[in-house]
Amino acid sequence: MNGTLRASEWLACGLGREGLGVEGATLVRLHAVREARGLLTVGEAGRELPFVPKRYFVISGVPREDIRGEHAHRALHQLLVCLAGSVVVDVDDARARRTVILDSPAAAMHLAPMTWASQHHYTADAVLLVLASAPYDPADYIREYGDYVARKRSP
Repeated sequence: MNGTLRASEWLACGLGREGLGVEGATLVRLHAVREARGLLTVGEAGRELPFVPKRYFVISGVPREDIRGEHAHRALHQLLVCLAGSVVVDVDDARARRTVILDSPAAAMHLAPMTWASQHHYTADAVLLVLASAPYDPADYIREYGDYVARKRSP
């Protein structure tokens, strides 16, 4: 699987979950209802949400040229939802890489543990919601890509 995948185009295909060719990275369709009063998007643990969130954080106001993320987690699951605007997400499993443009609140990206990810090219109006499976733990982060690759390739 090559090339950049735009989440809104993926949604238009009607798929429910999409492996991206990168171990640990999956697109998840959230339940969305569009009506005259706007768009309502819902995710429930055990259904659309692949884990029970224990923490969330919101990223906004990121200059377009800045890069966020650039790490993996040893044990933490994350779910990225772009609530407004768009953000480019690069995912990597030390063997394959994929780029996804999150541009709809009805599409989320699940990052399982030991999946390297970075986010960049935030639009000026981008708001990225990140749900996490555990409270913040700095020891859970792998911040050096070489260390990440070595850990992925060791038995």
